[in-house]
Amino acid sequence: MTFLTTDAGVGTIVEPFTVTDPSGQAWELVVGLEVHCELATATKIFCGCANEFGSEPNTNVCPVCLGLPGSLPVLNRQVVELAMRLGRALRCRVEPSVFHRKNYFYPDMPKDYQVSQYDRPINVDGELELPDGSVVGIERAHLEEDTGKSTHVGGGGRIHDALHSLVDYNRAGVPLVEIVGRPHIRTPEQARAYVQELRAVLLATGASDAKMEEGSMRVDANVSMRRAGTDELGTRCEIKNLNSTRSLVRAIEYEARRQVDLLSAGERIVQQTRHWDEAEGRTHTLRSKEEADDYRYFPEPDLVPLEPAAEWVAAVDAALPPLPAARRRALSDRTGAEQATAALVVERDLDALVLTAVDAGGDPDRLLTRAANDLAAADVGALTAPAFAAVSRMEADGALTATQAKVVLAELVAGGGDPQAIAAARGFEAMGEDELAAAVDAAVASDPAAWQRFVDGDPKVAGLFVGKVMKATSGKADGKAVNALLRQRAAG
Repeated sequence: MTFLTTDAGVGTIVEPFTVTDPSGQAWELVVGLEVHCELATATKIFCGCANEFGSEPNTNVCPVCLGLPGSLPVLNRQVVELAMRLGRALRCRVEPSVFHRKNYFYPDMPKDYQVSQYDRPINVDGELELPDGSVVGIERAHLEEDTGKSTHVGGGGRIHDALHSLVDYNRAGVPLVEIVGRPHIRTPEQARAYVQELRAVLLATGASDAKMEEGSMRVDANVSMRRAGTDELGTRCEIKNLNSTRSLVRAIEYEARRQVDLLSAGERIVQQTRHWDEAEGRTHTLRSKEEADDYRYFPEPDLVPLEPAAEWVAAVDAALPPLPAARRRALSDRTGAEQATAALVVERDLDALVLTAVDAGGDPDRLLTRAANDLAAADVGALTAPAFAAVSRMEADGALTATQAKVVLAELVAGGGDPQAIAAARGFEAMGEDELAAAVDAAVASDPAAWQRFVDGDPKVAGLFVGKVMKATSGKADGKAVNALLRQRAAG
C-alpha cells in the first residue's frame, strides 16, 4: 500500500494499480495530471475580443490576439480574480508572478510564442482532497493564453494524413489556468476522481464552465511505471488532450501496460508526447518530449510583473463559496453519512436540502437514502425541505413502507402538497402485524419447492416471496419486515 503525502500531511492509503510482467515482476503506476481550464471571462486575457464558444471561425479576433506588429497586450483584471479564486480553493499560496514568452512554432499559434508563466507562477503549493479522503498535491496553477484550433481535413483527422488543414483563431488568447498536479496519483480510477473533483471546484468557484466536450477543460496525463515497492520514479510519457474521464482511464491503463511490455523486454522508455486514439484504444507517438530549455523562455517585455495586493487576496478568500470537500464533511458530521453516500449527495447538489430537512426534524438515514437513490438535483421540482422531512419521519415510524415513501416523494416532486394527505389518498396505511404475517404465510405456502430452497440457504429466493407479498398487499407491506419474517420462519 502507498500513502499519498503532501506538504500538509498524509492522506488516505491507496492501493496502487500494478501490472505484472511475464517474469513475475510487479510494476506500480505513477501518474501526474496537468489540467488546462479556460476561465469564464467575457473577454480574452489580453484584449477585448469575446471569449465565446461556437462562434463563426475567425470572428472573435483582433490585432492583439492575432499578434500583429505594433499591438500591445493589456491584462484582464477578471482573469487574475478567477485565477486567484481557483488557486485559493486549491489551497495554494498566491504569489507575485511574471509572464514569459514560451517560444514554439505551430500554425494555431499566431505569434509563434505563447504568453505563459514560467518560474514565477501566480499559484503555488496547493492540494486537492478527493471524496475517498486521499490528497493529491498541486505544484502550481499558472496563467497563460490559449492557442487557436487546427482542423485537419481528411485522413481521419490526423495531421500527417490530412489533405489540408484549417485554422480558427477564435480561441487564441482565451485565458487559461494550467493546474499542474504532483505525481501522487496511483490508480486510473483515482485519476478520474481527481478530474471530477477538480471540475466540481471549478464550477463551485465560477472560475470555469469546465465543459470537457467543448474543450474548456482538457487533461494531459504523465504516466510512468516503477518496480513495486520502490520510490524511484520511472521515465514518463505524456498523453495529450484527453477530453473525457472515460478516455483518461482507458489511456492510463493502456499506457501502463505498454510501458511494462517494453521494460520486461529489456527496452527503455523514451520520454515523449503521445496521442490517445479512442477508436483504436491505444496511444500513438506525437513527438519527443520537449524540455523547458527548448521553449527559450524569457520575460514578456510588454507586461509588468503581477503582484496582487494582500487586501485583494483576502477579499477573494472571503468570497469563496463552500467547496465540495467541506460540504461532504459538514454532511457527514450532521447525519453520519458514509463517505460514498456523502460524496454522491454533494455531487448531486442535494446536501443543502438534506441538512435543511434534518433541521426540520427529518430522519437522517431516510433522508440520505432517498437523496442518494430517488432524487436528482435538477429534478427536485416542488419538493420542500419540510415535506421531505415529513416523509422521512413517516417512513422511520412505520407509517409508510420504503416503496410507499418513494411514491409519496415522487408526487411531492411533481406537484408538492401535504405528505400525509397524499398517503391517505393513496390508501397507504401501515399493515398490522397479524395481517403481514398472514400474507407471508400465504406466499410461503404457494410455492413449497422455492421455500425449501430458501430454507436450504439460497438467499436469492427471498425476492420471489417478497414480490408475492407486495402483490398480495398492493404494495403496503414493508420489504424489510417481510424479509425478517421469512428468516424467522426459515430458522424454525
